[in-house]
Amino acid sequence: MWGPLKRFAEQTAKTFSAEEQRNEEQRQPGTMRSRLPRTACLLRIIALCILLSHTAAYFGLTGREPLVFLPAPFSNEPPTGKAHLKQCEQMTLTRRQKRLCRREPGLAETLRESVRLSLLECRYQFRNERWNCSLDGRGSLLKRAFKETSFLLAVSSAALTHALAKACSSGRMERCTCDDSPGIQHREAWQWGVCGDNLKYSTKFLKKFLGQKRVSKDLRAQVDAHNINVGIRAVKSGLKTTCKCHGVSGSCAVRTCWKQLSPFHDTGRLLKYRYDTAVRVLSVTNAATGEAELAGSRRHSQGPRTTDLVYLEDSPSFCRPSRYSPGTGGRSCAKDTSCQSLCCGRGYNTAMRLTSLSCHCQVRWCCHVECQTCVREEEVYTCKNT
Repeated sequence: MWGPLKRFAEQTAKTFSAEEQRNEEQRQPGTMRSRLPRTACLLRIIALCILLSHTAAYFGLTGREPLVFLPAPFSNEPPTGKAHLKQCEQMTLTRRQKRLCRREPGLAETLRESVRLSLLECRYQFRNERWNCSLDGRGSLLKRAFKETSFLLAVSSAALTHALAKACSSGRMERCTCDDSPGIQHREAWQWGVCGDNLKYSTKFLKKFLGQKRVSKDLRAQVDAHNINVGIRAVKSGLKTTCKCHGVSGSCAVRTCWKQLSPFHDTGRLLKYRYDTAVRVLSVTNAATGEAELAGSRRHSQGPRTTDLVYLEDSPSFCRPSRYSPGTGGRSCAKDTSCQSLCCGRGYNTAMRLTSLSCHCQVRWCCHVECQTCVREEEVYTCKNT
């Protein structure tokens, strides 16, 4: 992650140094000039490095993408000509990521699909929580190491891993194909229509895309990298072997097997469980190696496992509007289950609403169902603002 950032800082420092040297040559001998411009430039570079260190190499719900739109699902055909180049330029990517995007015509649409997957799943899993994966305050949230930030990292990496694997098996990517597990021939897999999801390629490509090379000594960087890997492992845990029999009268004289990922909703459910059982960590020095590593706090003295989401600081309540979320005022809730917690003790408003639904349905010969439209009055509960 730090490689491109370091090179950028060095190039910027050289530019400022050359400009300062030209200014020095123009100065008259014996005059004293302030060195504040050079100091200010260096401080600006350092601040920029700190700002970009956590977000520059990320994408989706954890990147700088505005997310003002919700991308549509995959199209059946990959983009033709140079259409993908325009798609790459429309997304907020680092220079390295844009270079990878231009090389692979199907990658831009795959990235958009991963954003759609992660956003929809995040909203679904937190639909009854005080923080409901709202995009309002996302920028401020990502600057902190809350449990919610950990989930955003994990679900984003999981969605990108899932989308890449699916794109390979469906033929939307040019540089990858079906899963290359032993015993599965690509040509036979395509012939039988059972191309396996290529998780091996997607995992390798993801680490290259995010710039994960070596473990950083920075505690926040270690936490982020750990949570990204939790998302990848969640997708791997849902990889199953599926077999199909081919033979006379359905016999299993010939059997074709392939790797298939579970629906992404299953991955989201697992990550929500990891969020509920997340471990707060701190940094300790390994006596044997002398390197910093993550360790559990007093409540989690055993330390985090590779499948645990980890965080550094307790989350706010998300009850009131803040820079992290719009609060829970006006949110719909269920009277008997979620209103008490969701409304943070402020109470809730009750209103009557008319809803239309199908009723008195009958099956007509053949294969046709006729229904009437009924109107029903129901109570709706929303949290009070004060």
